[in-house]
Amino acid sequence: MANKSLLTAFAIGIYIFMYVPIFVLIVYSFDNSRLAVEWTGFTTHWYQTLFKDESIGIALKNSLLVATIAVAASTVMGTMAAVGLARARFAGKSLMSAMIILPIIVPEIAMAVSALILFISMGVSLGLASVIVAHIIFCLSYVALTVMARLEGMNEHLNEAALDLGASPWQAFYKVTLPLIAPGILSGALLAFVLSLDDFVITQFTAGVGATTLPLRIYSMVKFGVSPEINALSTLMLLVTICVTVTAEIIRQRSQTKSV
Repeated sequence: MANKSLLTAFAIGIYIFMYVPIFVLIVYSFDNSRLAVEWTGFTTHWYQTLFKDESIGIALKNSLLVATIAVAASTVMGTMAAVGLARARFAGKSLMSAMIILPIIVPEIAMAVSALILFISMGVSLGLASVIVAHIIFCLSYVALTVMARLEGMNEHLNEAALDLGASPWQAFYKVTLPLIAPGILSGALLAFVLSLDDFVITQFTAGVGATTLPLRIYSMVKFGVSPEINALSTLMLLVTICVTVTAEIIRQRSQTKSV
């Protein structure tokens, strides 16, 4: 009983350590004082100021454009890679599977520098296009892993039964495999969207002039001190991230329930 109480207290302490800074951030985004060091009163003024800032609006459009294109491309490519690795039998399959995971394991700063060197060596001008390509690279791995996990729980005999009944490989994939792995694809796409929207390191190295995203805009604002506008913007980004993450988790749990 004592051990259980100790573990409970330890778990509560960890959650407090993790989430108190976020709670403080949210609270001070509604603080009337611009210094954000002492509570002086409730206000939504900083959110109103935030929505009137044209530079933040441009950064938001850039972030959404990058995330949308990167997610669309990485979802298609990641799904194809996952299906190929799950269904095909060839020499070096384990190595190929490990290479899919590699972008997740490699430090993000190393990925950013390597992408920058690649673009420079190819003579590619840095801008939104280079940011999108870099985001596709690391988003692809997350989508592929999510879909592969879904494929591992799928009954392979269903696809074989469709082929035995006269369906072509494409028809079997479109009518049998794709509907079954659709929750995994959607969860992977939502996860990739959040990662792309929040990414800073890779974007910082691969973005050029006029390719400022929300994380880069927040970083430039922080250089002059943490203002209530930054707290408000960070709170809104946190809200979007939570909503997308919860949606992905709900889809994953429902898909597991249906499979059972």
